[in-house]
Amino acid sequence: MQPKAVIFDIGNVLIEWQPERFYDAVIGEDRRRAMFAQVDLHGMNELVDRGEPFTETIYAQADATPAWRDEIRMWHDRWIEMATPVIDHSVRLMKALQTKGVPVFSLTNFGIDSYDFAATHYPFLREFDRDFISGHMRVTKPDPDIYRRVEETSGLSGTELIFTDDRTDNIRIAETYGWQTHLFEGPQGWADRLVAAGLLTEAEAQ
Repeated sequence: MQPKAVIFDIGNVLIEWQPERFYDAVIGEDRRRAMFAQVDLHGMNELVDRGEPFTETIYAQADATPAWRDEIRMWHDRWIEMATPVIDHSVRLMKALQTKGVPVFSLTNFGIDSYDFAATHYPFLREFDRDFISGHMRVTKPDPDIYRRVEETSGLSGTELIFTDDRTDNIRIAETYGWQTHLFEGPQGWADRLVAAGLLTEAEAQ
């Protein structure tokens, strides 16, 4: 069936999110690999995505790891340099869907304060028809509960929803709920999927 709403992940779908690339450029790949081997930075970020305070969580990790204190603080102080650039074609797809009256939701692992900060740089983050932000929900993908709550809140379920995400584990859980899915590997593939679903024409999906 033709979906009634489209759900976008944000990181690596609408905005590139590549902390390793940032650190490689700033401190070099060898030092970055050493730091990531010693410090669970993605685990730290998971706490933020689950609703823990952005500044305090990162600074506490930095203070607890003096050998990497300055580098860890960059995760906060230079965060926007990790969350860049915008994937412009994906943003155009979001706007094209909304122009046609198709509701567009976010479903993203994102902290409360970091999301607010990102929205000051990327205003389209305030333009979703519904927001499902893990920090506010205090649960992250791929926990099945976050998908259940999307259905509960939106009143839509199963094939009424089409969802794109760049991670196979997140897609896999959506499929257990019967959602239509697309593993995001680039905006053109997502554009083609939306055309195939009957939501956009090829011209609208440019």
